[in-house]
Amino acid sequence: MTRTSRRWTEWTIERALQACAAGSVLITVGIIGVLVFETVAFFREVPITDFLFGTVWTPQFSDAQFGVLPLVTGTLLVSAIAMAVALPAGLLSAIYLSEYAPARVRRVVKPVLEVLAGVPTVVYGYFALLFVTPLLQTVFPTLSSFNALSPGLVMGIMILPLVSSLSEDALHAVPTGLREGAYALGSTRMQTALRVVVPAAFSGISASFILAMSRAIGETMIVAIAAGQQPRLTGNPMSPVETMTAYIVQISMGDTPTGSIGYRTIFAVGMLLFVMTFTLNLASDWLRRRFREEYA
Repeated sequence: MTRTSRRWTEWTIERALQACAAGSVLITVGIIGVLVFETVAFFREVPITDFLFGTVWTPQFSDAQFGVLPLVTGTLLVSAIAMAVALPAGLLSAIYLSEYAPARVRRVVKPVLEVLAGVPTVVYGYFALLFVTPLLQTVFPTLSSFNALSPGLVMGIMILPLVSSLSEDALHAVPTGLREGAYALGSTRMQTALRVVVPAAFSGISASFILAMSRAIGETMIVAIAAGQQPRLTGNPMSPVETMTAYIVQISMGDTPTGSIGYRTIFAVGMLLFVMTFTLNLASDWLRRRFREEYA
């Protein structure tokens, strides 16, 4: 290859990469633009205070109420149950894989865990509805067929590989010298893992926790299938609830006229969901940078 042809090849590749980057930015701007446009149109008809602080969500009733708090409460309730399952189990499995498991076991177990992330979420949804819920009803006979507990538990299983994989990568990246120094001072393997390695990798661990929380808040099919579609302002995991994503799926089925106030609710809810997940991602980035500087 001559110098001229190589220069043209490099120029073409550079422009192609720039076009891909620009396309990603433009798509993101377009999505945000649509959300903002429709959300502004929604708030021209519904006061933002009624939307954010109202406790009744009945946008398709004749006496429509647009208080989004029941959807937010349902979303946070299911996500909290999922995080209660995924965070401790994911961190403990990451500590085992990084600090205790032989290399051969780590090479086998880690890919097996990550297989869970490849299972379609609709499968998890029917697993929660048809297996986990009847199983829980043998323990809690008053448990509703649709509830927050079952999808929360299954969602925790679904996001466990995310927490485990990212946390294990952060733990594995801790310099070996820190471990050797702790051993030289007489620390046991557990003391080294919990008091030296985990604090040193806290930036990556905290980032994995927040990213997993974002994944739980944005999950759609599990809650749409197993949580029910009853927007209630409740903290009872035994009751059916409706999450923000499940409501968007419900309205997107095509029964609501385009351009109506009921149709625009999905954009208002979507904008609120976007703000919540974007805030979590910013918090993840801030934690990662802060603790990276402290342990640098």
